[in-house]
Amino acid sequence: MKRELTLLAVTALLVAGCNTQPASTTYVPPADNSNSLVGPRGATGATGATGEQGATGATGAPGVAMAGAPGATGAMGATGPQGATGATGVPGDIRRGAAGDTGATGAVGAQGATGDTGAQGASTAGYAGATGATGATGAQGATGAMGAQGSTTYGPSGPTGYTGATGASGNTGGTGVQGTTTAGVAGTAGLTGAQGAMGNTGAQGATGVAGIVGQWTSYRDFHFAYNDASITTNDAAKSAEIAAYMNANPSLQLGIDGTMDPNGNDPKDQALDDKRIEAVRSSLVDAGVPAYKIKVGTFGDPATRHDRRIEVLFATAN
Repeated sequence: MKRELTLLAVTALLVAGCNTQPASTTYVPPADNSNSLVGPRGATGATGATGEQGATGATGAPGVAMAGAPGATGAMGATGPQGATGATGVPGDIRRGAAGDTGATGAVGAQGATGDTGAQGASTAGYAGATGATGATGAQGATGAMGAQGSTTYGPSGPTGYTGATGASGNTGGTGVQGTTTAGVAGTAGLTGAQGAMGNTGAQGATGVAGIVGQWTSYRDFHFAYNDASITTNDAAKSAEIAAYMNANPSLQLGIDGTMDPNGNDPKDQALDDKRIEAVRSSLVDAGVPAYKIKVGTFGDPATRHDRRIEVLFATAN
């Protein structure tokens, strides 16, 4: 009899220990949010085996949650800047202009000095002149002594001898002064140099921004045992899963919402809730989520709040 009374007293103390203890430990999942980016929650795990009468069965393993489809691809980056102007083309070849017109013929040089008289042509003896006519018979003189022989009369001179050979040519006159040179017209301009090579292609435009999640979206829930702030074995892998997703989507940030069931009003329950929030935050940081990307506050749907649940949400960082 004494033993039964003791058991009844202990039971009464446990019932009065915390006024926020839920009437039932059966977990009711929140209504499906069809607008969420996160995939639907997996089926509820099977109910744990029934223990000894009076004790609640262990909570079944949570269904596997599937991440939603990736956000829409960011807009294409702006066109890269125009490539730099190509280098100036090679200068045109410089070529000598065509030869100028021939200069006018220089003035006739002054006449050369008269050449020396040529040597006298060889003389050729003229033909013998004709025999002079017989003189008239002198008057018959007295026959005297034979008179002195009369003077000899020579016949006329023979014809003029042939002209002597032409004297040697006079020395060549000095070269006339050179005619004035007129510069030829400048040659045509060299051909235009080849066009410079095309500039290098401009740098690729910056990558477009990732798809924007404009409102907080529920991602994962962490459930805690009654009056306990330790992450359960079933939820231990969620932090690593969240960290991997954040690493693949660096434009996102996380929000931790540990708002209690509004029906609770015991200050010690708030202290316990704060410990649970810190446990989730520390687990995420340990898994690799940068601390500056984690916010704590009221982000979730008020209709789905209940005790012993910490909700993790995500949205595009400001």
